[in-house]
Amino acid sequence: MRGLAHGNPTSTAPAAHSPSTRSDWGTLQRLFPYLWRYRWRVGAALAFMVVAKLANVGVPVLLKHLVDSLSIQPGDPQALLVVPVGLLLAYGALRLSTSLFTELRELIFAKATEGTARSLSLQVFNHLHGMSLRFHLERQTGGMTRDIERGTRAVHALVSYSLYSILPTLIEVALVLTLLAVQFDSLFAWITVAALVVYVAFTFKITEWRTQFRREMNEMDSKAHTKAIDSLLNYETVKYFNNEPWEARRYDESLERLRKAALKSQTTLSILNTGQQLIIAVALVLMLWRATQGVVDGRLTLGDLVMINAFMIQLYIPLNFLGVIYREIKQALTDLDKMFGLLEREREVADAPGAPDLQVATGRVRFEGVSFAYERGAAAAAVPASAAQGSADPHEPPKPAARRPILQDVSFEIPPGKTVAVVGSSGAGKSTLARLMFRFYDVPDGAGRITIDGQDIRAVTQASLRRAIGIVPQDTVLFNDTVEYNIAYGRPGASRQEVQAAARAARIHDFIASTPQGYDTMVGERGLKLSGGEKQRVAIARTLLKDPPILIFDEATSALDSTNERAIQAELRSAAQGKTTLVIAHRLSTVVDAHEILVMEDGRIIERGSHEALLALGGRYASMWALQRSGHGNQVA
Repeated sequence: MRGLAHGNPTSTAPAAHSPSTRSDWGTLQRLFPYLWRYRWRVGAALAFMVVAKLANVGVPVLLKHLVDSLSIQPGDPQALLVVPVGLLLAYGALRLSTSLFTELRELIFAKATEGTARSLSLQVFNHLHGMSLRFHLERQTGGMTRDIERGTRAVHALVSYSLYSILPTLIEVALVLTLLAVQFDSLFAWITVAALVVYVAFTFKITEWRTQFRREMNEMDSKAHTKAIDSLLNYETVKYFNNEPWEARRYDESLERLRKAALKSQTTLSILNTGQQLIIAVALVLMLWRATQGVVDGRLTLGDLVMINAFMIQLYIPLNFLGVIYREIKQALTDLDKMFGLLEREREVADAPGAPDLQVATGRVRFEGVSFAYERGAAAAAVPASAAQGSADPHEPPKPAARRPILQDVSFEIPPGKTVAVVGSSGAGKSTLARLMFRFYDVPDGAGRITIDGQDIRAVTQASLRRAIGIVPQDTVLFNDTVEYNIAYGRPGASRQEVQAAARAARIHDFIASTPQGYDTMVGERGLKLSGGEKQRVAIARTLLKDPPILIFDEATSALDSTNERAIQAELRSAAQGKTTLVIAHRLSTVVDAHEILVMEDGRIIERGSHEALLALGGRYASMWALQRSGHGNQVA
């Protein structure tokens, strides 16, 4: 098994830092280019919104004329039939226009909102797939998926609240204030302005105060979600150790912290709503008192009183939600900033600008003085031991050394069409060789290089490099899909016949055919419905289907019984004919036919040669062979 250091890199690497939090305006600026693609839709939506608000403001005005028209003299049937009926029809038409243009606005802009959310989500998804293995070993799946989910929702929230709530309300407020100031005395407008200023100031102040409780609630929600996902993903481990009560208690503790944070958030929301209603009530009473006095004095009609009341209701109903809207916009900006933060996480392993594709002619692989460490100090490079001895400038401050070097000045070559095997104890650095070949990590500058046909793999594109390499990993993880999908993943688009041929070569076709659903059998989460040997044979089948010029077998048959292992070893030897192959092995019996065997210890190659030569040497390999032959060590590492 791999050493613990292989899967436990520290977070001191440059790519692992969290980006600084930007301002709300900075977040909006990041979002703007995505919306700009739909600028004509934005313009059309704004036009429909203005028309809808003009119709909405026209409703109280028409209602005033409707009420005033009812005060005609009795005995005038023509006026009674014509004036109110016409006004009623116009009133209904305005009401319909308000809803119609509002729906047209949402219909026109829906494509922009959904398109922006889709573009952002896809970009984050692709970016995360481009991150290094170090990032994915450090991430918490539950919390990160919540950040992406909230970020996607934040796009909808920002557009909805800004374009559908705040901007329309501002337009309506401007229209109403203008109408009140022009048609009545200015005191009506000043009462409205004063109420709005107090209302907005109170709302923003209280919302800023309670944002901390909302943020705490979201953090507790993410932590609870992370614990639940982590526990469910490790379902078997929980069962093995009978720790269901322990997991339930941990989850319940997180839920309890979430409950307390949610109660604080709800309490402060109640304070906010009560204060808002008080401000609205005082302003409404003052406005109606002023209007009633005007009716009594004969300066205003009954219709004016109705119109003023209708204006106040229309204004304050959306303002009732101002606190919620402001809070949601602030939260949406925070959530969106977190998603942009994921986008801005630097890729530890990135293609050089203008990097060419790898050109594989013969498939010759060379490791030239490679040194590497997962855990490093402030300087993110591990230097070869030879470079650290006396060659440094005495006036130059020393570079921090690797905390635990995994590879130290490793050099070897895999000739074209040959097989080189690597054996050694756990933590010797065997699997690290495969990770570096795949560029899951890059060899630091000045710490050697890896070449394929003379091309430094750091100078070519990762996609072309990985197309040229096929791997059967030690730990096989499958998608929660069908057996056929998992095998065909080696070459998407392969036919059923090609998939079956690969399955036969991996000695798993008969097993698949014996199941009720055959190749349509679902393998379950991470392939848990299959045994370890079955999963490994699926992994072998999809690598054989990929058919690359370079192969890596990282203990490819460790989960198989002896009979199947011998049969599959023959298939693997056949598949490796004419291909450059690196075999990482624990059972030495699987590598006796290798062109060269490398014995690693503490990140160094301590022995190398053929099986017979190493036995004749009588060193570490010979003792490992004797131990396994005696039956006391089926697995040395």
